[in-house]
Amino acid sequence: MTKAELYKELNYVNHSRDKRLKYANLVIDNPELVVPLLEILFDVNDKISCRAAWVFEFMCGKKLEAIIPFLDTFTEHINKVHLDSAVRPVAKVCEYITKTNYGKTDHLIKAHLTEKHKEKIIEACFDWMINDEKVAAKAYSMVSLYLLGTEYDWIYPELTLILERDFQFQSAAFKARARQILKKIKK
Repeated sequence: MTKAELYKELNYVNHSRDKRLKYANLVIDNPELVVPLLEILFDVNDKISCRAAWVFEFMCGKKLEAIIPFLDTFTEHINKVHLDSAVRPVAKVCEYITKTNYGKTDHLIKAHLTEKHKEKIIEACFDWMINDEKVAAKAYSMVSLYLLGTEYDWIYPELTLILERDFQFQSAAFKARARQILKKIKK
């Protein structure tokens, strides 16, 4: 399948789990599609990039090790994503990566996630926290930053400051996640 054919197929992806999963499985079964999928995802002004992000998120949720050869590309471009419907799944992939990296289970991601990758994820997550993003992207970012803060001691003071500053202005969902994260930080 060419990039043009994949682009055309992405028109059929919608919010349903079935469609996202169908195309995620297509990419998992055809790893050569990851490169064009990422190219479409990072064509950030095209509305189809959101659909590519949804498929990429589901692919990573099902088979995270598929991202390993593309960690450089992914982390290098995540800060460019700006459409709400694309930011949420990209933030979710960052959460998948950090949860796996700092989890107790052995995973290939732990051997391949570099300092540079972590720095790019930290930068993107802090941007999503301070920018006017939807609550889901902020929630995924909080978790990623909390986990990265176990390695980088400067993150917790910054994250705490943002959470406490924004607490009163945010939604109930933000407040609930912020309370959990602040409680963990204070332990």
